[in-house]
Amino acid sequence: MKLKKFVIWRGITAVLILCASSIAFAEEAPKIDSGDTAWMLTATALVLFMTIPGLSLFYAGMVRNKNALSVMMQCFAITGLMTILWTLYGYSLAFEDGGAMQKWVGGLGKVFMKGVTVDAVSGTIPESVFAIFQMTFAIITPALMVGAFAERMKFSAMLLFMTIWLTIVYAPIAHWVWGGGWLGELGVLDFAGGTVVHINAGIAGLVAAILIGKRRGYPTTAMPPHSLVLTLVGAAMLWVGWFGFNAGSELAADGTAGMAMAVTQIATAAAALTWMFAEWLFHGKPSALGIASGAVGGLVAITPASGFVGPMGALIIGVAAGIGCYIASVRIKRAFGYDDSLDVFGVHAIGGIIGAVLTGIFVDASLGGAGLAEGVSMGSQIFKQIVGVVATIVYCVIVTFIILKIVDAVIGLRVTDEQETEGLDIVLHDERGYNL
Repeated sequence: MKLKKFVIWRGITAVLILCASSIAFAEEAPKIDSGDTAWMLTATALVLFMTIPGLSLFYAGMVRNKNALSVMMQCFAITGLMTILWTLYGYSLAFEDGGAMQKWVGGLGKVFMKGVTVDAVSGTIPESVFAIFQMTFAIITPALMVGAFAERMKFSAMLLFMTIWLTIVYAPIAHWVWGGGWLGELGVLDFAGGTVVHINAGIAGLVAAILIGKRRGYPTTAMPPHSLVLTLVGAAMLWVGWFGFNAGSELAADGTAGMAMAVTQIATAAAALTWMFAEWLFHGKPSALGIASGAVGGLVAITPASGFVGPMGALIIGVAAGIGCYIASVRIKRAFGYDDSLDVFGVHAIGGIIGAVLTGIFVDASLGGAGLAEGVSMGSQIFKQIVGVVATIVYCVIVTFIILKIVDAVIGLRVTDEQETEGLDIVLHDERGYNL
């Protein structure tokens, strides 16, 4: 009888343990949150909106009218090309487990979006939404470079260069920071892409501008923007879309996303006004191009910091970006004589560097930030931020230079002098932006 009772109690205990285990497993299983998903669907659309039409119009207005259509065409074509490459293998290289190579690059387990099904979950959102949100970052990063070599690169060379660049520059660096790679492990803070997007694009753009050479007549021939109205419309679209860029990078509709949105607005306003007043002081009049450029510089600088800093930190980052980007785009560019057509290096690389380094300061809770990781001092965090900046610059410079040299050897980078004089709209696309 005792044996029988013992067996019964053992059976009941086993059933209870199994039930408890099942309940615990059910609680730990990833679950989609409808609020987070709705916000991320919106954020994804906002970031895509930044490239087309935002960046397209921003750049198109700053070039001469004979090249306006070609710049917009490049942004549209990059949007299509990066979408396909990201679907085929880019997402996998950036975010899949790389096994033995995990520190450096992702694996191929998600090529062709394998496993990204209607039921697949990433955190509290569908993996499909996460993958496409990250795709919009992979779209805008190479599109930013267009401004550096505007008005002189072959369309075919641009497409080939961007294909290789996404594969061996963007995807690995995105993996380093966000995909479980070595910079993320080190503790480098980059909330929404200061290193991955802006330093990366700005440095690559500078390398391309120097290698391809100056526009004919630069700097002695005046090359004013043909439509600052388009540029300001594009800048306004970038400003609005950037809330998806920064607040969306939290991947949830929560307090951090709310603060990211707040600090984005504060830093952008501060940088826009700082550039405007600097220009007013040194040139006598504030310009529409200046305030638009300052706004973009502020957006760039707050990007790596947006999920980590508070309002006062954002204000100081914005002022620093306004000053730093103004000096780089006006004084340094003139001193060194390189032809970065639309100031991609001065705004994106310099803004990204300022934001990345200052993140290490203003993340401190005593300065209103989210707080340093346990056991990490402000000094060590700043050092980590500098390591992230330097690693991105060195890798990007070397690999971008090699890619450009290969493309130049295979099909040539630059249009002829005659084609450049006639304008890329008619020469490369047999169309005109304006039929006046």
